[in-house]
Amino acid sequence: MTAVDLPAVPRVLIAEADPWSRDLLKQVLLNVRCDARLDVCADGQEAATLLRDKTYDLILADWELSGVDGLSLLRSVRQKHRSLPFILLSNRNDSASVREALPLAPTAYLTKPLNMEGLTQRLQDLLLNEGESVYCEIPPLAPGMTLPAFLERRREASDGAPLRVDVKAAVQHSLAPEGLDLRQLEDQVKTDPQITAVLIAAANSAGYHGTPVQTLSAALQKLAAGQSMNLILGLALKHNVVLGDPALVAYAERYWQLSQDTAEYARRLARMLELDHERCYCAGILHRLGDLALLRCLEDWRQGGGALDDEVIGESLFTFGAAYGSALRTRWRLPLELRQLIAATYSLEGGVYSRDALVVNLAAQMARLTEHEGLEALAKGKTARLLKVGLSELMRVRKT
Repeated sequence: MTAVDLPAVPRVLIAEADPWSRDLLKQVLLNVRCDARLDVCADGQEAATLLRDKTYDLILADWELSGVDGLSLLRSVRQKHRSLPFILLSNRNDSASVREALPLAPTAYLTKPLNMEGLTQRLQDLLLNEGESVYCEIPPLAPGMTLPAFLERRREASDGAPLRVDVKAAVQHSLAPEGLDLRQLEDQVKTDPQITAVLIAAANSAGYHGTPVQTLSAALQKLAAGQSMNLILGLALKHNVVLGDPALVAYAERYWQLSQDTAEYARRLARMLELDHERCYCAGILHRLGDLALLRCLEDWRQGGGALDDEVIGESLFTFGAAYGSALRTRWRLPLELRQLIAATYSLEGGVYSRDALVVNLAAQMARLTEHEGLEALAKGKTARLLKVGLSELMRVRKT
């Protein structure tokens, strides 16, 4: 089937077990055909049921699906539709696996980590006529929708924060003759809360096993170069990853700076006290993720026709910011230990505190000081006393 044969609005099935790979496939496809009707599932049995009940114009399925694997789905489809476009995805790149799949005539057999340019080109060939592009208007807000109701509804489905760094430039800067330099990539993206959170979440997803990952460095190593690059580049395809409203941009800049200052102070304090400085840094970078995610949703509200001013933005952050952060950290299944460390930037609960928790709490207090406030009060406070950190040490941390 060619693009000419497609209906005005194609229906596409994506069957992929890993949640982050599934989201990446969805974003790449919608970037090609924003109007596509998508069904997305995580296991082969659900995919088989959908194929039995609905008619599709394109199928993307992972070979390694549980229940009914992708090759079995392809075999079933080919018994009825010899020419229906079917892209088979797999971790298997050995010749025996390729020979097993080829008799079933997949439209494409793509091995992971995916080549995003190649995938995009395949989808364009299948879903667009030559020279064609599809534009989708932003839908207006539902009649009578209030901002609190809008934000409450979006809380459990938020895509996270806007991007702080130019991901394409970051990846390009990290490319070396021998491939992607992960250390250089980390240096390029470490100040971005969204990238940090997504990579840590992806490294802890069902497709990866072992000790929970709590730092950006460990996530990059676990995901390896190809998948890390795909996930980072995939973030740029999402809606409103760059804020357009000047007032929202100003708030975002303040929260990004607050996150970076907290993270940097936490790193310096942790190094001074011989603690896990990378973990403390990540907690600092992530502690305003909810506020930033809320700002991104306010951009959606504005683009849908909703009114915004500085007072409304401030009230929304006060009311919903913490809830957005909690919902994201839970839904993305960030490790409990990291979530607890992030929570320590706001307050210390209970009577026994880890030294890491004390470090990030003190770092957050330092970051919140205004330019006219000194460190004397912090040095006399409970957190500094428990860490046995005095004024001279705090001054050194601030000036380092």
